[in-house]
Formats: sequence, structure tokens, C-alpha cells
Amino acid sequence: MATTTAHTEQPAGHKEPFPPFNSQTFASQLFWLVIAFVLLYVLMSKLALPRVSSVIDARAKRIADDLAAAQKAKTESEEAVAAYEKALADARARAQAIAAETRDKNAAEAERDRKVLEEQLNGRLAKAEEVIKATKTAAMANVGGIAADTAKAIVAQLVGTAPSDQAVAAAVDEALKR
Repeated sequence: MATTTAHTEQPAGHKEPFPPFNSQTFASQLFWLVIAFVLLYVLMSKLALPRVSSVIDARAKRIADDLAAAQKAKTESEEAVAAYEKALADARARAQAIAAETRDKNAAEAERDRKVLEEQLNGRLAKAEEVIKATKTAAMANVGGIAADTAKAIVAQLVGTAPSDQAVAAAVDEALKR
């Protein structure tokens, strides 16, 4: 059988430990670590970090500018909405005023037409009343004559002799006065 060696065992001919763990090189390793750290620190603080900082500042400024622009746009849109609402309210008020004016104008025109029609009807009514009055007067004049003729005929029928026209007219006039 073959013999095996563990990882920690050094192969034949190799007597030194792994270099980072070699205690004889600790001082030089620490020296180069400090130099590398200082060099990286200086490079980062002088070159890389200012660039990153300027990018961050530029982004912050751009965000602030965008927020300011958005706020300005919001303010302008609110002003536009307020102006629109005011214009709409003014238009509604004008429309209501026009409607009221038109309604008043139409009412006045209707009133004027009503008065003209009423005057025409009153004229016709007055003419009709005159015709009725004339007809009534004529009829009343005829009523006396008819009543006299009728009374004369009735008395003649009852008594057998006809009364005089003057006696009949006097009786009819007296009856009509009551």
C-alpha cells in the first residue's frame, strides 16, 4: 500500500512554512500593509471619493431642481384650475344673466301682447255690449207693444169687447214699472 501524507505535513524538501504565516516576515508584511493602506487611503480620499461626492451632490441638486420644477408645475396647474373655475363661474353667471334678461324680455313682450289683446277684446266686448243693449232696448220697446197687443186680445176674449189702445197702454206701462 501507498503511504499518504496530510495537508499540514510539509512535502519532502520543503522546510519553510506558508509565507504569510512565517513569523520572520511579519515586520515587512506589516510595513507594506501600512504603505498600501496609506496609499489606498490617499487615492480614495483625493480621487475616488470627491468624484463620488460630486456625483451624489449632482444627483441631489437634480432631484431638488426636479422637485422645485414639479412644485412650480403644480402651482401653475392649481392657478390654471382656479382660473378655469373662475371663468366657468363667470360664464355661468353670464348665462344666468342672459337667461334672466331673456326671460324678462319675453315676459314684458308677453305682457305687452296680453294688453294689446285685452284692449282688442275689451273693444269687441264694448261693441257686443252696445249691440246687446240696442237689441235689448229694441226688444223692450217691442215688449210693451207685444204686451199691449196681448193684453188687448185677452181682454177682448174675456169680456167680448176690445178696450181702447190708451187704456191698454196705461195698464201695460203701470205693470212694467213694477
